[in-house]
Amino acid sequence: MAERTWETIESGTPDPMPFMHPVMKKNYGKWIFHSHPKPGVLYHRAEGGDEVWTVKAGTQRQMDHYTIRKLADIADQFADGFVRFTTRSNIEYMVADKNKVEPLIKTLTDNGFPVGGTANSVSMIAHTQGWLHCDIPGSDASGATKALMDELYHEFTNCEMPNRVKMSTSCCEINCGGQADIAIIMQHTKPPKINHDLVANVCERPSVVARCPVAAIRPALVNGKPSLEVDEKKCICCGACFPPCPPMQINDPEHSKFAIWVGGKNANARAKPTFHKLVAAGIPNNPPRWVEVSEVVKKILYTYKEDARPWERLSDWVERIGWPAFFEKTGLPFTKYHIDNWRGSRASLNASAHIRF
Repeated sequence: MAERTWETIESGTPDPMPFMHPVMKKNYGKWIFHSHPKPGVLYHRAEGGDEVWTVKAGTQRQMDHYTIRKLADIADQFADGFVRFTTRSNIEYMVADKNKVEPLIKTLTDNGFPVGGTANSVSMIAHTQGWLHCDIPGSDASGATKALMDELYHEFTNCEMPNRVKMSTSCCEINCGGQADIAIIMQHTKPPKINHDLVANVCERPSVVARCPVAAIRPALVNGKPSLEVDEKKCICCGACFPPCPPMQINDPEHSKFAIWVGGKNANARAKPTFHKLVAAGIPNNPPRWVEVSEVVKKILYTYKEDARPWERLSDWVERIGWPAFFEKTGLPFTKYHIDNWRGSRASLNASAHIRF
């Protein structure tokens, strides 16, 4: 096991050098060749001839310490103790001995960690905390991600897509999962229901008022008791008021639904970054397998797989064929709610940072 040679840094970004594999540290900035020999494996060669293989495997975001110890033991056995986690909850092992690559892949697979997620495959879904940690979830993003990745296992372990497909799941409209080729976002469609008998005893009203991003909440007296009221014309149903004030219940089995957005991209390679756009809404929040969500996502994904050109990202594919053709090819219904050119958005979308009371 690698000996710890660094000191704890209380703030700021830690120096990555102590965590690097010795071969990577030695050849920092001197790499001349990279290749992709197989799904989940990257090969790097330095100017001096040194070689390193990166093996990527999928893991769950929330892990018990037994699982973490198992992953660490695998790192000690095959990767000299050097390992790192990615922002999409993958784990990457850096291996300097080619003869250890295949045994490492077999060990990971045998222990339930699929190797893949590189090049033109479906990457691991980036997701928010869900019911486990988040204070305003409308659903369990972790569970929806697990259910969907079970359906897309083959696409993660094989490189058969036109280009890389990045996906995200967010358990509320704040969308901490971020932009993605396909984003699954929970949406509350009705303002919160207020239990006025409990507000005065449970909620710190100034904090609740301050938490609303569109100033839709005001102090009020209801039946002679201090309470709160919501301007439903302003409310964007984000759920930010619920954590500091549980009597403002916004989760609802009928009105809290999933929506699918497509075409988001952060990278500027080959094309400019793009915002994802709404293509399906009102999808039932139906745990534990979220079958309806998986059905819509697979319909979009496999249409893109069959119709897109090689190395065409999903947003580029939609841009080429046009939105009418997208809805026609995927079979998703097009409604008036999909139309928005952002003109007049200050009034219609509460998008302005200028607060009006």
